[in-house]
Amino acid sequence: MQEDWSLIIRPRRRLLDIDLKALWRYRDLWWMYVKRDIITYYKQTILGPLWFFIQPVFTTVMYMFVFGGLAGISTDGAPQPLFYLSGIMLWNYFSSSFAASSNVFSGNASVFGKVYFPRLVVPLAGLTSNLLKMLIQMLLFIAVYVGYLIAGQSLSINWTLLLFPYYVLLLAFHAMSWGLIVSALTAKYRDLNFLVSFGLQLFMYATPIIYPLSVAGEKYRWVLELNPLTPVFEAFKYGCLGCGSFSWSGLLYSAVFMIVVLFVSVIVFNRTEQTFMDTV
Repeated sequence: MQEDWSLIIRPRRRLLDIDLKALWRYRDLWWMYVKRDIITYYKQTILGPLWFFIQPVFTTVMYMFVFGGLAGISTDGAPQPLFYLSGIMLWNYFSSSFAASSNVFSGNASVFGKVYFPRLVVPLAGLTSNLLKMLIQMLLFIAVYVGYLIAGQSLSINWTLLLFPYYVLLLAFHAMSWGLIVSALTAKYRDLNFLVSFGLQLFMYATPIIYPLSVAGEKYRWVLELNPLTPVFEAFKYGCLGCGSFSWSGLLYSAVFMIVVLFVSVIVFNRTEQTFMDTV
């Protein structure tokens, strides 16, 4: 007697095989991971969600004291709190999304070994939960921005700010694609975790967060422009503060870089997914 199954689970053999339908079927699990990341992370803390605001405020004050005060680094005429907050907000989203994606295999091995679901649910949920956190921090940025406008500060906002969803999309998939490659490598070579965490800290200083690209000068500017995140940070500051620079070619370079790395990351991720339980 022939049996009709409602769901058949087969191993993926093709390295570029992404089951988008399965991701949609498991959207409830996706949302459960998002709620877990947001609610439980600060569940046993006293201040709770206020840490979403405290962390960028303290970081901004430190940057103002060290880089704006002691080092005297220019902000291209933009108010220091807004200049640093804009960079911190975007960098926090990138770094936290990267951390969530780079821990997929080692951090979820116990779950992956017991039940099937599309593994990409985990990094995509990390992107979503960190996006919600960034939107909360954006309220702080908007509040400070409005405060400066009320105080009579002239801020040059322009139409390029409408591309903000595109900037966020680039940051999200840059973080996920890089993180998936790291996750695949650290599933077997745990020592890379220390190297990656150290490298991420150094990479922050190669991104125009605490300084505008203009301070690099012609001698070192091209080095910073090799960083695919540079045009994103510069374009956002240009759109809302009038400082920095906006470059269509830079944004195109960032998008092409992201697509290439995402292509490689999917291949590496799918290949590692088939055998990682033997090494984790």
